[in-house]
Amino acid sequence: MGSSIYGVSSSHIFIFLLFSSVSVAIAALPQNPSGKSFASTASGQINSNSVLVALLDSHYTELAELVEKALLLQTLEEAVGKHNITIFAPRNEALERQLDPEFKRFLLEPGNLKSLQTLLMFHIIPKRVGSHQWPHPKTGPVKHTTLCNDHIHLSSKSTGRKTVGSAELIRPDDVIRPDGVIHGIRQLLIPRSVIEDFNKRRNLQSITAVLPEGAPEVDPRTHRLKKPAPVPLGAPPVLPIYDAMAPGPSLAPAPAPGPGGPRHHFDGESQVKDFIHTLLHYGGYNEMADILVNLTSLATEMGKLVSEGYLITVLAPNDEAMAKLTTDQLSEPGATEQIIYYHIIPEYQTEESMYNAVRRFGKVKYDTLRLPHKVVAQEADGSVKFGHGEGSAYLFDPDIYTDGRISVQGIDGVLFPEEETEIVKKPAAVKVASKPRRGIVFSS
Repeated sequence: MGSSIYGVSSSHIFIFLLFSSVSVAIAALPQNPSGKSFASTASGQINSNSVLVALLDSHYTELAELVEKALLLQTLEEAVGKHNITIFAPRNEALERQLDPEFKRFLLEPGNLKSLQTLLMFHIIPKRVGSHQWPHPKTGPVKHTTLCNDHIHLSSKSTGRKTVGSAELIRPDDVIRPDGVIHGIRQLLIPRSVIEDFNKRRNLQSITAVLPEGAPEVDPRTHRLKKPAPVPLGAPPVLPIYDAMAPGPSLAPAPAPGPGGPRHHFDGESQVKDFIHTLLHYGGYNEMADILVNLTSLATEMGKLVSEGYLITVLAPNDEAMAKLTTDQLSEPGATEQIIYYHIIPEYQTEESMYNAVRRFGKVKYDTLRLPHKVVAQEADGSVKFGHGEGSAYLFDPDIYTDGRISVQGIDGVLFPEEETEIVKKPAAVKVASKPRRGIVFSS
């Protein structure tokens, strides 16, 4: 039996001294803002002098915060235990003020954790590359594999400027540690896969355009519902497109009987998704796509209309034209929907068919989904011009999307009905004559 001192055994004293020394050693380790410590791993190669600890304690605090939110600390510990690593760290300003706020929100959403991890690991090479190891301008760029199994190119210019992908190296060898090195770069590096994930979220990933089951026909004399007549498969819809639309821009359209419904003859949802994907890939029409998907329910309405067998042609203003819209033009409730309705023609037209029509007839008036307004088209400078005077727009990007049911034609201006343009131009003191009402007016 071991000896005891004042009733305490020597073995108990030994255990107490052992735990005391371990506690003192842990307390002496450097702390980081996350409360995590890189004191050791299974391989025992992480210590207070690690490049990971230096990253958390450096002036790249925005990047370090993203690393913690992405739950990458353990992954990076394992990488440091196996290799020397090179970290390309964007400056705080690039992440705070130069990054698109919508893209930053996308990265921080819990459902997009994988995209955030891919983005951060794209900035790390499992190899030590000092600034003196950059390729010479005459040798050309050198490709390196990152931790996310993507590739990044290091290159040098004849002016002495060194780059990492599309970012310039501004603080070479900023932090040097035995297990790695940190280089400061001017901006964030974004791999193509993350850009594609971001664009998918902005597209129609969350839209739920449910195929309608078909509504009964409306008697035009009594405006009451009556039993639906049988519609042959593939036949055009019975109701006019205006009766199939919603009574207001905030409501979903009432489905009309037609070749859609339970037979699923037309898949309007997929076709609308496809044309908006095409708009985004074409470039220069992001604002139009954003309005259709994120700011209104118009993409859903269009999907239901196409599912019921209707044909539509979209005159899509480009980003430059959309940027010229004023606050007054968008301030009224439902103004955005009304603007887009005026750019949708309820028939299928291509650039060739419209140009042939204006060449033959001079001026052609097309119906729009904004009743009762029509949009006027005429030939001008070998192209098709829509609208009147200063508010006109040219067919700028023909046939961006044509699938036989949906046609998208890019234009270089935002169109407004002629009546509204005249009202805006007239002085306030001038009384504007009201348009005659359609139908019979009964006087009392």
